[in-house]
Amino acid sequence: MNTPYYIVYEEKLRKNLNLITRVMQESGAKIIMAFKANALWRTFPIFREYGICSTASSVNEMLLANEELDCKAHTYCPVYTDTTIEKFMQGSSHITFNSVAQYNRFKDRVAQYGETTGRHISCGLRINPMCSVIDTDIYNPCTPGSRFGVTAQMLTELPQGLEGFHFHALCESTSYDLEKVLEAVKEQFGQYLPHLKWLNMGGGHLMTRKDYDVDHLIALLKQFKAEYPNLDLILEPGSAFCWQTGDLEATVVDVVENSGIKTAIVDVSFACHMPDCLEMPYKPRISQALEDVDPTKPTYRIGGNSCLSGDFTGDWSFEHELKEGDRLTFEDMNHYTTVKTHMFNGIDHPALVLERIDGAQIVLREFTYEDYKNRMD
Repeated sequence: MNTPYYIVYEEKLRKNLNLITRVMQESGAKIIMAFKANALWRTFPIFREYGICSTASSVNEMLLANEELDCKAHTYCPVYTDTTIEKFMQGSSHITFNSVAQYNRFKDRVAQYGETTGRHISCGLRINPMCSVIDTDIYNPCTPGSRFGVTAQMLTELPQGLEGFHFHALCESTSYDLEKVLEAVKEQFGQYLPHLKWLNMGGGHLMTRKDYDVDHLIALLKQFKAEYPNLDLILEPGSAFCWQTGDLEATVVDVVENSGIKTAIVDVSFACHMPDCLEMPYKPRISQALEDVDPTKPTYRIGGNSCLSGDFTGDWSFEHELKEGDRLTFEDMNHYTTVKTHMFNGIDHPALVLERIDGAQIVLREFTYEDYKNRMD
């Protein structure tokens, strides 16, 4: 089919889901999906087969969990308002507050809602162990001055009615990073843990990465559960569910040269369609390119088709000169990519394609001028 399009591979998706299910079964922890990494709801029938539920950080994400995963959401939002808290109560099983002040403001309303409806909502508090295991500050919620969560110094007693703690300190991290954070949590907040019902360990657990020590994760969770048998353990990774399950297919539309630098311009945009490449930043793997840059081979920047000057990254080397019409496959462009795209410059949005296990490719969605226009309506 014509480019550009994102393609998700059902076989690879199920491989990840099978591993995540194994971790749940062997560790006893509950693992739920974060929509901030994947909201491609037309693939959710596959997730429902595995009984996957989700987190929510907005009303829209909560509604998507209710409608497409058929579950109440574990909700965390940095700030709730009088308007949003009413909506969150209707579609959430858990609500985590970012500060004691927010909890005190809304706890009675949540309790009253439960009494009125007969459906209990478990309230939690986000804690910040200030244990930094992330190198990239833009993704590190434990940097000094972070707006996320309550530090141990800020918490003098356990607020009445609180049932859980939530922390999020990882990003594409290892089980050994989690071990360090858990030690910090026990050291700083251990006095409160025996009095709670659950502990949400947030996201960033990249258990489906090839070099991840899954057995260590399972052992770590079982050990923690043995120390605190009163706690239900919850993990809410994003990337792990869709890690290396999809690509972005593009076509070279022109090759230009300036000051001795060759740029292959493609029919996609880093700014619009692969924003983490510029935010992180990182250079994605291209299937058709060599593993490493080789100055003896044809070498190019890859430029996007927007008018943003910085809409490029590189460099890549190839066995042959690139020319108009050549296909390029940007690998691992499912998690944190489809959810962050936008329509800057009105650039055509890539279609969404699912490749079934039998190889059949199904177009889930194509985008038109009306999609661009209606965003501004």
